[in-house]
Amino acid sequence: MTGTDPGVQAPPEAPSLGRKVGSAARWSLVNTVVMRLGNFVTGIILARFFLGPEAWGVYGIAQTVLLVLLSANELGVSLAIVRWEGDPRRFAPTVLTLSASSSCLLYAVLFTAAPAVARVLGSPEASGILRVMCVCVVLDGLSQVPAGFLTREFAQGKRMAIDAVNFVLSTGVTLLLAVEGWGAMSFAWGSVAGNAAALVGCCLAAPGTLRFGWDREQARSLLRFGLPLAGASMLALGVVNVDTMVVGSALDQLALGFYVLAFNISGWPVRIISEAARRVSFAGFSRLADSPGALAGGFGRALGIVMTGTVPLCVLLAALAAPIVGLVYGDRWLPAAAALPWLMALGLVRIGCELAYDCLVAIGRRRSLIGVQGLWLVILIPVLVVGAGAGGIVGVAQGHVLVAGAVVVPVFLYALHRGGVGLGTVARACAWPFLGGAAMAAVVLGLERLLGDGVLALLATAAAGSVCYALCILPSLGFLRGSPPAGATAAAGG
Repeated sequence: MTGTDPGVQAPPEAPSLGRKVGSAARWSLVNTVVMRLGNFVTGIILARFFLGPEAWGVYGIAQTVLLVLLSANELGVSLAIVRWEGDPRRFAPTVLTLSASSSCLLYAVLFTAAPAVARVLGSPEASGILRVMCVCVVLDGLSQVPAGFLTREFAQGKRMAIDAVNFVLSTGVTLLLAVEGWGAMSFAWGSVAGNAAALVGCCLAAPGTLRFGWDREQARSLLRFGLPLAGASMLALGVVNVDTMVVGSALDQLALGFYVLAFNISGWPVRIISEAARRVSFAGFSRLADSPGALAGGFGRALGIVMTGTVPLCVLLAALAAPIVGLVYGDRWLPAAAALPWLMALGLVRIGCELAYDCLVAIGRRRSLIGVQGLWLVILIPVLVVGAGAGGIVGVAQGHVLVAGAVVVPVFLYALHRGGVGLGTVARACAWPFLGGAAMAAVVLGLERLLGDGVLALLATAAAGSVCYALCILPSLGFLRGSPPAGATAAAGG
């Protein structure tokens, strides 16, 4: 019997890995949904009663800078905890030293440059908020090693408990300070409190991992591994957040506040579905990296599941943008709805690209990632500037979709093809969700015109559209479960 014979049994660790990944994925999804729903409710309370568009704009600038710094605060070396073979405790102290040192250096640079950065981005008053919020860079750098151990072991149940404490503390501090009139600064201190709690929780959940140490050879290997990933990650975060910088510098704070809200709404599906998937996808793809066939199959199913769960959310938020924004946040936020349909299309593209990113990292194609992200950013910036001048926040959103669809998706598909994931795998994963999404959009738009935009009418429209979508994707359930096609099963039986 040859090594490629379909009758060869899987190695004994495969079922154990499958159970671990499945359990971790379920915990991760529950965690993400619960946390995001909590953040969603908190955002509604703040936007309706305490913070106006201008304060949201200032917060958006600070959050953008924080996310860009977090993308490279540990130089990419913490992923070695998840990816490298062998006992990670051998090199974890060196990882922690590199991560903590680079995080502290980044914060020192930002503290000095905060006034200039805030002025360039069109929000001079954001300087103090930047200095407070970006303390999270240091806290995140310290937590990377214990968090990496939890990810490596698929310990998403423990991560859920940690994230719950983070959420409760950060939300409580933010709401308390907002009621007291602290404005956008309430977000900054809330973020610091939550991240401090997360650091303590990670250390308790992975005891003995917060130990500093140094090994020169390990450090060289870690930097060779991590720096390309940090560069690609920074470029990726730049792609996602450069629009906020463009709107802040080219338009006014009112427009920035509306855009930040619309972008946050468009991120709901990304955060709920994609974030849950990414907490296990990299570790899962890494275990399959040496088996091209298994990797392609695993990526196809992961993409199919993610798209199946995301498409209906994107369709509802795009088709019912104005009624949803008005109902949830109030009429003063309605200008944000104009950009939302375009940003929902961008959110769908982002989800697929993030999963592809994790797959390419797992198989070691870091140079491809840097090339893709660099190309994306270089083309995106001038397009967004032109879009802001021509159409305001709607023009910025349209420019995002144009570059993503016409340039980035084809380049990612080519990079995946070179990594062993063919176009047919991607097409099969996306076909039924996209078909169901088109049918759902037609139903939702038709019923919205017929029934209006009252609360009961919106609920009925959303329910009818969801039923239509569910019926359309029924033929794909076997693929999503990993069942072989009927023809393949018959052939194997014969």
